[in-house]
Amino acid sequence: MSTLPSSPSPALVPPEPGLPRSLKLPEMFRLGLFQMGLGIMSVLTLGVLNRVMIGELGIPATIAAGTIALHQFVAPARVWFGQLSDTRPLFGLHRTGYVWLGAGVFSTVAFLAVQAMWRLGAASATGWQWTPGTLLWTGVLGGLFAVYGLALSSSSTPFAALLVDVSDEGDRPRLVGIVWSMLMVGIVIGAIATGILLKQVETASAITLVQGKINGLFAIVPLVVMGLTVAATLGMERRFSRYGQRTRTALREDQINLGRAIAILTSSRQTAIFFSFLVAMTAGLFMQEAVLEPYGAEVFDMPIAATTQLNAFFGMGTLLGLSGTGFAIAPRLGKTLTTKVGCLAVAACFVLIIAAGYSGDQTLLKTCVGLFGFASGVATTGAISLMLDLTVAETAGTFIGAWGVAQALSRALSTVLGGAILDLGKVIFKADLVAAYGLVFASQIGALLLAVYLLQRVNVRQFQRDTDTRLGTILEADLD
Repeated sequence: MSTLPSSPSPALVPPEPGLPRSLKLPEMFRLGLFQMGLGIMSVLTLGVLNRVMIGELGIPATIAAGTIALHQFVAPARVWFGQLSDTRPLFGLHRTGYVWLGAGVFSTVAFLAVQAMWRLGAASATGWQWTPGTLLWTGVLGGLFAVYGLALSSSSTPFAALLVDVSDEGDRPRLVGIVWSMLMVGIVIGAIATGILLKQVETASAITLVQGKINGLFAIVPLVVMGLTVAATLGMERRFSRYGQRTRTALREDQINLGRAIAILTSSRQTAIFFSFLVAMTAGLFMQEAVLEPYGAEVFDMPIAATTQLNAFFGMGTLLGLSGTGFAIAPRLGKTLTTKVGCLAVAACFVLIIAAGYSGDQTLLKTCVGLFGFASGVATTGAISLMLDLTVAETAGTFIGAWGVAQALSRALSTVLGGAILDLGKVIFKADLVAAYGLVFASQIGALLLAVYLLQRVNVRQFQRDTDTRLGTILEADLD
């Protein structure tokens, strides 16, 4: 059955002959404002809240990481949101309306999650144990992060599909380099700003001061992020989208529904290979997310402001890696080789981070984190460029949603696994904290080596042939 109203949407009226003009650098940087906002939010939700729950409120790392990770476990909804943006325009546009609606919801829910965190901290003030109070507020906090994740999915998946709509295959490394560089700019801005605001907060005895400052951050920053979202996308889809010219089903009432989109998605063996690659690479990059700041605190005796600024070193390194790769490395090496080199470089960086732990040198740790960021930027630019190529115009949102599921679920599992491996390492190695944290980093090295193996089996052209054949079969069956 049709998934659309019987009359075509005004957004589906055929465009004037000829493609819209190509994006110039100013438009690419403007689109990056949305990612910059997400970068700022990620520092708040993953960096600050994770550190406060573990370091200041005494919540076990597994519980803290698990509640935060719930915003990634709802990732399967990305496929649905992507398919909705393919077939059901919102406010007359395929992508932009979903981006705005999702941003408004996750900006609001972020503040509510902070209030639930304080309640959970108060319920466990005398030491962590499972009581009705801790059960209740753990559930509330986890539920809010799940809603946060749904809102993030409904916003970021159509945004990534918009990048496909407004670009060509040859332009994508540069577009990815700029847009994801802006994500890192947001992380750096968020890390520096929170580091300054929290500079005086260094011990758990100052928890009242922590609470006041963090409440202020989560009241103001989400409003700024919403403003960046509107500034990034206002008018961009109407001016630059090639969706109408590329799709064979844009004017048909029986557009590709979710079932047909999934049939196209699964028509090529390359889909499973690339999905598995994304899972492994994401685990290799993000398993440290819940433990890097506690690593700085417990092993290097760094105060809260200093551990928060580790995000700045990571962000600046990644910024250089993303921009350099998009403009210089990927055009020369190609997307696949660039991704392989990046993954291997990240694995080498984790060896250095473990070695830094035994030296106790904070400067060395910051340098290693910066190098880790640079290598991550190289790997990320190559992988995302490949990801945007592995789409079909008629179902771009669905494909982006599927790749988003791979990344988000892997990131969620990695966040929880990182906390669990750390807790296990502390049991096994007891007083040797470097070895306990090193167990997490060593696990990431293994995941990255697996990702390189899978990457060697990815064939973009074979994927495009398989999915194009399947799409043609579906359309021919409808005509018959």
